[in-house]
Amino acid sequence: MSSIPQKIEALRKKLQHHEHLYYVLDAPAISDAEYDAMIRELQALETAHPDLITDDSPTQRVGGKPREGFVKVAHSSPMLSLDNALNEIELRDFDRRVRDLLGAEDFAYVAELKLDGLSLAVRYRDGKLAEAVTRGDGATGEDVTENARTIRSIPFRAPAEEVRGEVVFIRKAFDKLNDERAAAGLPLFANPRNAAAGSLRVLDPAVTASRRLDYFSYYLVPAPPTQHQTLEQLNEMGFKVNPNWRRCDDIEALAAFCKEWEQKRDSLPYEIDGVVAKVDSLEQQRRLGWRHKAPRWAIAFKFPARQEETVVLDIGVNVGRTGTLTPGAFFRPVNVGGVMVSKATLHNEDEVERLGIQIGDTVLVERAGDVIPHVVRVVKQGDHRRPFRMPTACPICGGEIVRAEGEAASRCINISCPARLRESILHWAARGVMNIDGMGEALVDQLVDKALVKNVADLYALKFDDLAKLERMGKKSAEKVLANIDASRRASLPRILNGLGIPFVGERTGQFLAEAFGDLDKIAAAGEVELQHAEEVGPKVSRSIHQFFQEKHNHALIEQLRAAGFNFTHAVKKRAGGPLQGMTLVLTGTLPGLAREEAKLRIETAGGKVAGSVSKKTSYLVAGEEAGSKLDKARELGVAVIDEARLLAMIGDAAG
Repeated sequence: MSSIPQKIEALRKKLQHHEHLYYVLDAPAISDAEYDAMIRELQALETAHPDLITDDSPTQRVGGKPREGFVKVAHSSPMLSLDNALNEIELRDFDRRVRDLLGAEDFAYVAELKLDGLSLAVRYRDGKLAEAVTRGDGATGEDVTENARTIRSIPFRAPAEEVRGEVVFIRKAFDKLNDERAAAGLPLFANPRNAAAGSLRVLDPAVTASRRLDYFSYYLVPAPPTQHQTLEQLNEMGFKVNPNWRRCDDIEALAAFCKEWEQKRDSLPYEIDGVVAKVDSLEQQRRLGWRHKAPRWAIAFKFPARQEETVVLDIGVNVGRTGTLTPGAFFRPVNVGGVMVSKATLHNEDEVERLGIQIGDTVLVERAGDVIPHVVRVVKQGDHRRPFRMPTACPICGGEIVRAEGEAASRCINISCPARLRESILHWAARGVMNIDGMGEALVDQLVDKALVKNVADLYALKFDDLAKLERMGKKSAEKVLANIDASRRASLPRILNGLGIPFVGERTGQFLAEAFGDLDKIAAAGEVELQHAEEVGPKVSRSIHQFFQEKHNHALIEQLRAAGFNFTHAVKKRAGGPLQGMTLVLTGTLPGLAREEAKLRIETAGGKVAGSVSKKTSYLVAGEEAGSKLDKARELGVAVIDEARLLAMIGDAAG
């Protein structure tokens, strides 16, 4: 009779064998019920003997706890992007360039399907799965190891250092997921690629595990001499390799492969948007090298975008996170390349005018890159067509809509509009504005989602219990955030003006307004011409400021902030001339007693100018803690370096 450890090990091997058959080879040998019975038996044995649980057990596919965020990880070597060939002429141009560089040498291509998914690098240490990192910007990605462990086509053990491949969402699983989301009243995923990316980047691995993601590998370290041997070796190691690849001896064979799969793409259970062609020999790849950020030895042949005609049933607007109103067309649903398309963005009023599109028109719709639908042109004007007009009031909050001169976008200027609330709070809390440390995206999302905050002034009514009950907010974190919120009540008028998010009013303009008027109420009551008395405030900026304070919701917010204890006056007095008259100063590092904004304001009040970089014209560099390259530059140019104490002594009573 076998021992418990032997029984557990035998069950694991049996389950791993059937997982490989099902998830890698797509050739299941047992029913789902039989598999479930075996996994339950193994779970029972491991529960009774927890000391025998191993990281590579099939029961540990979903063992990770939800995390707070994703850590950035550097790639061992860049995950390259590829140049595109949009037609056969460009593909043959690529072949000609390769032939010119290799001279008379024989070479071949390996053609692989271009899967429409998310690139992922998987690293192994001592043969065990250790790390999984998204492509990111090519140099650095995000650590999604716990989520990747739930993808059953990624082996827990492999005799490799690193494998790269593509995470894809099978069409049937994608459709099932969207059906479930529709039934639950949740927004649908636009396409399988977005769904794959979203599923791999959720904070809870259990969510990733609930979705049928697949992983096709194509890159191996250490690598054999050729790409086709790499694919064969990955397959032998137990990785899922897309079987639809071909070694092509010349450009004719490569072009034929591309044409073949352009016709057969709909027969696949996953999305593809082209073919990737690589020079087979890795030695020849090394000699061909790279240009810019793409290799000379590979190219992506992109299939033509798919187009269909349909009728525009309506044109509406969406209010974005910054208050921008984006028009969008709603169509009679049409199948474009296997995907039902019923709407597309029209970007802005200028684009609507350029297209000449009206409600009732027949239009040509294209899926750009087989993903994002957009209107190419109007094919036929409707018999009873109606023009689109941008609303004069925000459809979300009823606030005023403005379009600045020279800008394409129309915006809701109500800072408390629910559509832009999240962005407004993040800006208000940012460093250099209210500087509310701890008020990050995760916390703001919860405050908005739970309706604890409906405008930035509501932050000052939050209680300890409001924060303590939120996810990842312990007692100390809640106390710290509340203390930082309370401290922000003492913010200067320039910071308040910056925090309000008035279009074209940032830190510098806020200082000039505060200096010119000395009081927020005077700024709010000023006309457009009067506002231009402030330095650097012209007609465009003054119109934006005036419109902001005319909006009733913003006026109500100001009164709520006043009740929360904010001081809207500005005590700094401007002096004629001043001790720093004619001098140019540069700030660097963290000053012990002055915020960067305040130091800048005091210098300017004393007659000096503040520049962003050190040059021969710099009079003084004011250096604080952790001064960086500006300090080195000042020393190199012989510019005098002073500290905060010396600066205040030079200013004298100018700041008083």
